[in-house]
Amino acid sequence: GRRIQLLKGLPATSTVEENSAAGVSVYSFNVTLTPLASGGVAILPTIVNSNPLTEAFDIESKGGLEYRVVTTGNPVLDYETMPKSFDLQIFVEDTTGRSDLNILTIRVTDKNEHPVFRGNMAIQTVTIYLLERTPPEHIYQVDAADPENAELEYSLLPATAPFSITESGAIFSTKEFDYEKDPHCYFLNVTVTDPDGLNSTKTVNINIININDERPYFTTKQRIYRIPEEQSPGTMVANITAKDPDDEDSPSRLFYSIQSSDRHFSINPVTGVLQVSGRIDRDALPLRLHPNISLVVRVEDSPSSGHASEMEITIIVDDINDNPPECNPSAFRKEANENTTPGTFLVDLRNYCKDIDVDPSNNQFSFTGLSGFGSNNFALESAVSGRLVMTGTIDLENPANPGVEVHTLTVRVQDIAHPNYSSKYPFYISAHNIIYIYIRIKPVNEFFPVFSTLSYVFSVSEITKVGSSIGRVHAIDKDRPPDVITYSIVAGAGTKGYTNIFWISPTKGEVRILARLDYETTQKHVFTVQASDQEKSTTASVTVNVLEVNDEEPVCSPNFFSLQIPVSLAVGTNINGFRIECQDRDSDPRSFRYFINGGNENSHFIFSPSAGSNTSRLILASRFDYENGLDTNWIYSLHVHITDDNLVSARDKTTHLIKTGTVTLSIRVIPNPTTATTTAPGFTVVTRRENLYSPSAWYVPFVITLGSLLLLGLLGYLGLLLLARLRTGCPPAGRAHGTPLFHFTFCVSSQTMTKLNTVFDGEARDPVTGRMYEFNTRSGARRWKKSNEPLQPTLAMQVTSSATDSHGQGTERAEAPSKKEASEKRKELTATKPAAKPLAGQSETPGQAGLRLQKQKEESEYRGLSSPA
Repeated sequence: GRRIQLLKGLPATSTVEENSAAGVSVYSFNVTLTPLASGGVAILPTIVNSNPLTEAFDIESKGGLEYRVVTTGNPVLDYETMPKSFDLQIFVEDTTGRSDLNILTIRVTDKNEHPVFRGNMAIQTVTIYLLERTPPEHIYQVDAADPENAELEYSLLPATAPFSITESGAIFSTKEFDYEKDPHCYFLNVTVTDPDGLNSTKTVNINIININDERPYFTTKQRIYRIPEEQSPGTMVANITAKDPDDEDSPSRLFYSIQSSDRHFSINPVTGVLQVSGRIDRDALPLRLHPNISLVVRVEDSPSSGHASEMEITIIVDDINDNPPECNPSAFRKEANENTTPGTFLVDLRNYCKDIDVDPSNNQFSFTGLSGFGSNNFALESAVSGRLVMTGTIDLENPANPGVEVHTLTVRVQDIAHPNYSSKYPFYISAHNIIYIYIRIKPVNEFFPVFSTLSYVFSVSEITKVGSSIGRVHAIDKDRPPDVITYSIVAGAGTKGYTNIFWISPTKGEVRILARLDYETTQKHVFTVQASDQEKSTTASVTVNVLEVNDEEPVCSPNFFSLQIPVSLAVGTNINGFRIECQDRDSDPRSFRYFINGGNENSHFIFSPSAGSNTSRLILASRFDYENGLDTNWIYSLHVHITDDNLVSARDKTTHLIKTGTVTLSIRVIPNPTTATTTAPGFTVVTRRENLYSPSAWYVPFVITLGSLLLLGLLGYLGLLLLARLRTGCPPAGRAHGTPLFHFTFCVSSQTMTKLNTVFDGEARDPVTGRMYEFNTRSGARRWKKSNEPLQPTLAMQVTSSATDSHGQGTERAEAPSKKEASEKRKELTATKPAAKPLAGQSETPGQAGLRLQKQKEESEYRGLSSPA
């Protein structure tokens, strides 16, 4: 807003005295308004800042437009510790927006203040303690100061007190005090005054402490006291009193103690009351012989290094009837047979009980109050004797008997003398005056164990697992309480080859089998079990019937056989007159059934009869058809299953089981002989593989890799040679050099004659001409296949591999091609024109005899696409 002169009387300077209270006016001023400010003051005069910063001042309205600056009392102004001057900035604004800001300077003036005490005297009344007989000395230093740092003057009132104070404020005692003559306490007023006459006063208390300078003396005259024994701890025996001259008429502050060592009594160190501190037993040594106890009591006026006096007192202990009869032991355990004769003596209680009271009139006792469960069978001969006898017979087997084995009896042992200690000393009753007698009625083994039945029969399947439970025997004993019965096998339970077939649990009577049961060997086992109660025993017979189960397989002879049949064998023919004969230990031969489970491709073979007999013949069921490609397999491996499904015995069938026997037959089909020859030359690769791999040979992977690389290079080289020779029309014959792992033989066929009786049981395709040729797997003889001849099974696809290791040699066989492959070969042969009429096959070298060729492998090798590894 616009600034004009609104604060009248400012700037200005004013003063204020230190320690001014809140609300003291410091300075007054007015606010003037312009004619346009009809609304008055918008912002009242305000202290917006101060230098230095403080909240010790505020502005109050005096009415109208008059204002004044006043003190707030927070904080109180102090000339000695605070700034001496403050600049207050006062701001005001009217309703037209005009404002004014001016400064009021306030100076703080000094004021003379009272002196102040410091230290303990500033916050409390100081109390000083002096021992009597203490010589004059310095006892206290007064600490005071003037706010204006002026010199102070010290004074002490009352002036008659035996104390003085120096100019520096040191207080001294002026005499040696006597507690018994002088006052015990002094009150001194210490005044401190500044040069202007302002002063302050504090009070000092001085207490005179009495010292011990007199010997105490006993005021109690009695020296002998009598008390009964067995007083409870804390019982007062005597009140010993004494006085100390130092205490005058006030209660003596004396300390009492017992000098002689005694555990029966104690004295209160402050009051002198002598009381019982431990049990006083007149009946125990040494009080049993000397009932008088002497004590030396000492009184002192200080716990240590003070004045003291002593006196001796005697305490006589009187006997009382405080001991009940004690029985050792307090509990008796006796045994009596259940058939004990009435009147039998059991125990004499008086031999175990006594009363240790010294006075004979206090140590007489009697036996009373025989009670307890079954106490009607027992009695005491007299209250004095304490002899316990049996009055009745206890039969544990009697149904009227409650069956309690141990009878608990109680007998009360009580003093005859009076007064009755049980009412005066009740804490002894439960501990000493009850005798417990435990009488165990000992059972007599009168009865033998009895089995629930004299003969047990268990039926068990012969295939029951070893360890299985097959039954349980049980016996009882009429004796009460029942005797512990143990079970055992005493006879039988064995057979040829097994000493113990059965086992019985000694505690439960459970029977288990320890060996496999065989119906075909033993159909019934009989053994004897015994039940014993350690003294008496009883036996029973156990019969175990073994139930037959079809657990035996048919056994056939022969179980393996090799056969050869011509391809033209007539349907229905018994092949080579072969038949199998089967036996089964647990089945009727009429239950046998014959199945060819595998290897019977195109179902050429059957067994007749197929069921109901223990013998059966192998019959050709359908003719072979190799010409149309229906059959391609020349060797059949038949897996024959012979099953049974019933038992020889028609009774006790536990489980329906079927067992299967197996027979393996190998059948080779021999093709018809042929005399056809071939004249066209051909090229055949015959591979002989010798696998030298051994799982433990670390070098084998390296050799195989190296051989594969060499073989690929060699095949590539041979391919180039073959192309060159084919162009000239004269392929040379040669032999490939074998590597350590593989041997290769390359043969060039020439026109040779083949024996008429040679059987060509294999065929393959020439990789050069694409024509088919036949070969003999035994001699290695070959010939070109006529185009109008049916395709024969490629038995040559089976390759023999000899694996040599540290143990011997093995042979591998490759499977023959499928029907689909044979059909495809036939189509390829039909589509290919023959180069010339085949004349005859050419025999291979002797080293290559017996090797079978795999056609697909040869084509891959020739084309360099795979290796024979």
